[in-house]
Amino acid sequence: MTTRQSVFIVDDDPSVRTSMSRLLREYGFVTTLFESASALLDYGSFDSAICIVIDINLDGNSGIDLRRRLAEDGVTVPVIFITGSDSAANRVAAITSGCVAYLTKPFTAQSLIESVTRASAA
Repeated sequence: MTTRQSVFIVDDDPSVRTSMSRLLREYGFVTTLFESASALLDYGSFDSAICIVIDINLDGNSGIDLRRRLAEDGVTVPVIFITGSDSAANRVAAITSGCVAYLTKPFTAQSLIESVTRASAA
């Protein structure tokens, strides 16, 4: 059995992926970065994931759709949603999908670290 140790980050904006990765590494987390839903699905192994941070508005696929697909595939890794375009519909969809946190960009470093820490305890 593999020890869960990495925060998977799925965001189509390379600067957002890099910024989150740097921040999380400063707090001792390992990160694995994906530019799309398909890149994450192609990776295929979730054994090392503490949690998956997913942008709701991915190119070609919504983060909500990705979360549903992961659930259908039996992936039980906790999910944190991030978004730059908050809406009531997104919040409801995220919460009903079972996410552990929903963060609106720009979010604070503290809120991301607290969310990942909470997810790692789940």
